[in-house]
Amino acid sequence: MSAPSATSDPSEPPPSSAPDSPRSDSSLSGRALREALERAEAYPYTPDQIHVVQTHISYVALAPPYVYKIKKSVDLGFLDFTTLAQRRHYCEEEIRLNSRLCGSIYEDVVPISRTPDGLRLEDDSNVVEVAVKMKMLPHDDFLDARLERGTLTESDLDAVVDVLADFYAARPSSPEVAANGRVDRIWANIRENFEQAVPHRGGLLTEPAYRALQYAAERFMDHHALLFHERRAKGHIVDAHGDLRLEHVHLSEDGVCIYDCIEFTTRFRHIDIASDVAFLAMELDVNGRPDLARYFVNAIADALGDPNLARLTDFYKSYRAFVRGKVNGMKLDDPDITGDARTVCKRDSQTFYQWALRYFVAGNTPRVVVVMGRPGTGKSTQAQALHKALGWPVASSDQVRKRLAGLPLHERPDAETRAELYSSAMSERTYDALAEQAVGAVADGSGLILDATYSHRSTREALRKRLSHCPPLFAELVAPDEQLKSRLAARASQPDVVSDARAEDFELLTARYEAPDALEDARHVQVEATGEPEDTTVQILKALIQLK
Repeated sequence: MSAPSATSDPSEPPPSSAPDSPRSDSSLSGRALREALERAEAYPYTPDQIHVVQTHISYVALAPPYVYKIKKSVDLGFLDFTTLAQRRHYCEEEIRLNSRLCGSIYEDVVPISRTPDGLRLEDDSNVVEVAVKMKMLPHDDFLDARLERGTLTESDLDAVVDVLADFYAARPSSPEVAANGRVDRIWANIRENFEQAVPHRGGLLTEPAYRALQYAAERFMDHHALLFHERRAKGHIVDAHGDLRLEHVHLSEDGVCIYDCIEFTTRFRHIDIASDVAFLAMELDVNGRPDLARYFVNAIADALGDPNLARLTDFYKSYRAFVRGKVNGMKLDDPDITGDARTVCKRDSQTFYQWALRYFVAGNTPRVVVVMGRPGTGKSTQAQALHKALGWPVASSDQVRKRLAGLPLHERPDAETRAELYSSAMSERTYDALAEQAVGAVADGSGLILDATYSHRSTREALRKRLSHCPPLFAELVAPDEQLKSRLAARASQPDVVSDARAEDFELLTARYEAPDALEDARHVQVEATGEPEDTTVQILKALIQLK
């Protein structure tokens, strides 16, 4: 079977009523297919080794010297592979479209038949499934492998940029393609993401993060509507790759091969070049190389003469990270994904969702967020909520102070010990230690949440001075006195509280608190902490998004 001509319309798959359209889930289970692929007898040659992996939409059999990719019989809303005719069609589209950037590895669409001896690949006697057959490329030359070894360089990315720049230049936009750059269509894709992530809301994706991401995406599009319109009208919406990930880019002496593009829908492939580029840049960020991410974005923007590309990068990185979070979350619904693979999916889903929010708060740059305020305002609760939403670690003054003193975290010491614990000298040591952690986080290119009262202006100024190259953001929680007293009184019956502040300390602590005034710092915001904790977290996140 050969690939269809370039005039094929990928947006019109064959009808599900076609003669070869049985649903494989009624005749061939995923488990049976996977077990068959693991048998050497299933292949038209004898592979030395076989390794079967799966994504949310396919099984991939690595059987050197070839790879066989079989699409799962699934309907995820944004794709429909539920009939054999549809899977055959999209296998053909996969070969046609990937010939643009990696045609040399694709062999053919091959049949899989059920025989008396079991399933056989490249057998057309009783076809029950089809597969894309590809030559196997050396694993060590993929960008993800180079990155893992620590050998990925700017020169490697230059080679990728050269290929991509020629690829994009060779694909001028058209009215049909450019229509996908209309604001309503971009927002439709984002809205679909949020709808499909509803099962993850409050779990893999925290409720405050979900709400803050909706706010951030809509706010960005409203504030940059003209830029989106200009991108469309100036031809920056092209028939791109759509899934430009590190593991899809191979670099060897033979050149650059970029495979596995989006074949199942044009709306995920007819996109802004900035969106295409953002996917690979996002994966560089997540894998600890924001420097290479910035280099790649700047290099492709220079090669294309597109200075506005970088203005959209964080927006599209967030979109791409959200998609990865959603997809990994969807995998948890697959009964074939178990054990360690399931654990990895859960971890990756949470991580990508956190990165999606980080891009609206800090981009791929380090950020220190200080959750401050009088005792009882809920600083520790909010710091932990931000940790879950953003993935940044928390440094708590209460914990640092007690560790420096060698005291148990959850035991309130006697009055004499407390007097020493909260002396000026110990407070200075505590806030110096917090500042050291903040400086270290910034040096590592990371983020950090500081949970501390920061009751003295001099302490706040000292932190700003230490972080002059990366100014901290201060979120001050405020609430009425009576509410604070009530919260402090409740601590007497809460065994897991680290703070030693209680209701009897309220007047003294309030007298010592030097609230920031309106002239102190542009990066200081007040957040009402009187309602439900989740609502307060959302308000903090919105404030951080506005301060980016």
